Amino acid sequence: MAGVGSELAALAKRDYPETHLLRQVPGVGPLTSLAFILTLEDPTRFEKSREVGPYPGLTPGQRQSGDRDVATGITKQGGTFLRRLLVQCAHHILHRGPDSDLKRAGVRLKERGAHSNKAVTAVARKLAVLLHHLWTSGEVYEPLHHHARDERHAMTA
Repeated sequence: MAGVGSELAALAKRDYPETHLLRQVPGVGPLTSLAFILTLEDPTRFEKSREVGPYPGLTPGQRQSGDRDVATGITKQGGTFLRRLLVQCAHHILHRGPDSDLKRAGVRLKERGAHSNKAVTAVARKLAVLLHHLWTSGEVYEPLHHHARDERHAMTA
C-alpha cells in the first residue's frame, strides 16, 4: 500500500514537473515544493525573486512612533500553510542540513546574538527567494553559490 508521501511525490512529478527544481534544496520535499508552486501560482507575478519573501508573511513588521522606527515580529500576512512549511524547512537546513549559503546565513545571525527563531525566520525568507529563483531560472541548485563566487572574486583580485 502506497503512503501519502509517495502519492504526493507521484502527483508532483506527474502534474507539476517544476517541483523537481525546488526539491534540489536539501530539506525541501514534495509537499513544500508543491505548496510553494500552488500558492504562488504564477512565477511571473513577482518581478524579482526578492519580492517573494514578504508574500508568505516572513518579513518583520514595523511600528513607527515619532522619531523611532521599531521592528516587530513577522507580519504573518499571506498563507499560513506555506509559511509553516518554509519554517520547517529552515529548521532542517539550520540543524540537520549540509553546509550551504542558507545555513551559513542563519549561523551568522545566531553568532551576532540573534534569537534562534529570528535566524530560522530569516532562513525561511531566504529559502522562499531561492525557491522562486530556481523556479523561474531553471538553474541547478548550488549550495555554496555565494561562497564559490567570493572565492572566484578573491582569486581575480
